[in-house]
Amino acid sequence: MSEKTEFSWGRATGVGSMPGGDAREAAKSVTGSFEDFPYLPELPARGPGADMIGRTLGLLVEMYAHVEPSGWRVSDRPGRDTRRARSLLGEDLDALEEFTQGYEGPLKVQAVGPWTLAAALELRNGEAVLSDPGACRDLAGSLAEGLRTHLAEVRRRVPGAEVVLQLDEPSLTPVLRGRIRSASGYRTHRAVDRQHIEATLREVVAGERVVVHSCAPDVPFALLRRAGAAAISFDFGLLTERDEESIGEAVEGGTTLFAGVVPATDTALSDPAGSVMGVRMLWRRLGLNPGTLSESVVITPDCGLAGASPAYARAALAHCVRAARSLADNPE
Repeated sequence: MSEKTEFSWGRATGVGSMPGGDAREAAKSVTGSFEDFPYLPELPARGPGADMIGRTLGLLVEMYAHVEPSGWRVSDRPGRDTRRARSLLGEDLDALEEFTQGYEGPLKVQAVGPWTLAAALELRNGEAVLSDPGACRDLAGSLAEGLRTHLAEVRRRVPGAEVVLQLDEPSLTPVLRGRIRSASGYRTHRAVDRQHIEATLREVVAGERVVVHSCAPDVPFALLRRAGAAAISFDFGLLTERDEESIGEAVEGGTTLFAGVVPATDTALSDPAGSVMGVRMLWRRLGLNPGTLSESVVITPDCGLAGASPAYARAALAHCVRAARSLADNPE
C-alpha cells in the first residue's frame, strides 16, 4: 500500500451487513449516510454466497468451497456456490462504484479473517480446517492473495478511495481458548498458540490499513495491535473492567477504536449524546485527553444490521453520524 502523508478516519461508519437483497438500495443508503466513511454493504439475506463466510470463500485463490447441510466445505474445483458468491460480490461492487463516483476519502470493505474462516470452513472429512495446521496455512495464504486482488479491484473502481480492510474475527477468542467444537460436538479443537495466531494475522494484514472487528466478548486488543491492526472494532456494551487497561494502551499507541454503541436490531434509539456517554466516561476513567476523542474513536453499530428492518437500519446509520458529531462537539 502506498502511504499518503495524512490519513483521516471518518467519524462514523457501519460494520458491514444490511437487511434486504437490493445491492443498489444498500449502496445508496450507506453512501448517503456516511459521506466521509462509506463501506461496501453485505446482504446475507440473498442466501449462500452472500453470507460472510461464503462471500470471503469466493475471494480465495486456488481454493474452493461448496455448501453442505452442515455449512461450507472444501471443494476440488469451483462449482455453482463459488460462482454464485463471486457473482453476488460483483453486483455489490457495481453498485458501490455507481454511488461513489468522484468520492475521495476512506472506504471500507469487509472479509472474514483467517481464524474465523478456519473455524467455519470444513475439510472433506467434515472437521474444521482449524483441525489441520497445514490446511490453516494454505487457507491463510490463499486468503491473503485473494484479498490483495480484491482490494486492487476496489481501488480500480473507486480511484479516490483510501481503502480500509476490515477483517471479521468473531471466532478469534474461542480459537485462542480452545472452545471451537469438533464436528461430533463431543470435544473441542486444541487452542492455537497466540504467537502463531498473531503471525498469521500479520501475514494477511501485510501492508494494508486494517481494522479487525469482533462483536464477541473478550477481544484480544494487545494481540491485534501486535499483529498490525490499525484499528479495532468491537461491541462497546461487552467491555469489562479487564479490557480497560488494554484499551488505554491501544489509544496511547495510536490504535483507532471503532466503538459499537448503536444497537444493531430494532429498538428505540436514545438521544445521540446518550449513545456516546459511555465512551466519554471511559475516557475519563482512563485519564485520556478528551480532545483526542474524535481522532481516536469511530462510531458504529454494535454489530452488522442484517437482522434489522430496512427502516431501522437506515435510522441506525443516521444515528451513528449524529452520535459521532455529538462526541466531536462535546468531548467532555
